[in-house]
Parts: sequence; structure tokens; C-alpha cells
Amino acid sequence: MLKKIKMKENIEKFMKSAIDMSIESVNNNGGPFGAVIVKDGKIISKASNSVTLHNDPTAHAEVNAIRMASKKLNTFDLSACEIYTSCEPCPMCLGAIYWARIDKIFYANTKNDAKKVGFDDSFIYQEIGKNIDKRKIPTIQIMRDKAIVAFNNWTEKENKIEY
Repeated sequence: MLKKIKMKENIEKFMKSAIDMSIESVNNNGGPFGAVIVKDGKIISKASNSVTLHNDPTAHAEVNAIRMASKKLNTFDLSACEIYTSCEPCPMCLGAIYWARIDKIFYANTKNDAKKVGFDDSFIYQEIGKNIDKRKIPTIQIMRDKAIVAFNNWTEKENKIEY
């Protein structure tokens, strides 16, 4: 029972840290999002949204936290880590979390909460489900015969680092 209480306290402490990052970000002209990555009960990285601060559309809190954690741990594999984020991850962040192999996601606000304040990513979910030729942004395949060389080389490479 005591262990469960301690775990709940830690979870809430880490989430509070992510929420604090989101509030601090708003106060410093960033977006209202924060994320914390934890491994073995210790915070590895904390980050907020810096899209407008750095003119980088990929600088979401989760992506920033993943980049920092990967650098700190010197690995692209963040398995055995958890992410605490002030909002349900967008499609890009969710993809990054899966690519990083993070074990668990804790979130506070929902994507519907985000939509209500102008961060609506529902169109991206809709676009992903469409056939390429039906998407809003024209997507045209060219030069596959040239590009496939890299994939063939990768397949044949014996000392590759798989991820």
C-alpha cells in the first residue's frame, strides 16, 4: 500500500513538473505545453514548447524533451523511460515517442482541450487516414529508382546500427 502511495506521489510530482513547464512557457512567450522524461524515478529532461521562440515547427515540448534526454543518455533508445506531458501528444509527438521507444505516456489536458484554445490537430489525423492522392497537400512520388539504392545499401550493410 505504501509503495502505491509513493508511486502515485511520484507520478503527480512529475506531472506537476510538466505542467509547471507549460505555465512557465506561456509566461516566457512560448506555447502552453511542457514535457518531462523520467528514467528510474529521476527526471532526465524537462522542456517546453519553443515553436515560436525558435521558429521551429517541430519544437514541441515532447520532441524537445526527447532530444534532450537522448543527448543526456547518449542513446536514441529511451526504453525504460516515461514521458509526462501537459497535453495529449499531437500526431508528430506521438510518432516521436514511439520512435524513441518510451515505455509509458502520462498526459494532463486532452487534444479536445487543446483544440478549444486554438491547437487543433484533428485535420492531421484525418489526413493520415486518407490515400496519398486525396490529401490536402499534393504528394508526388518521383525518382524511386534512384532513391531505392540507399535502402538496398542499408539492407546489405553488415555493421549497421538498427533502430
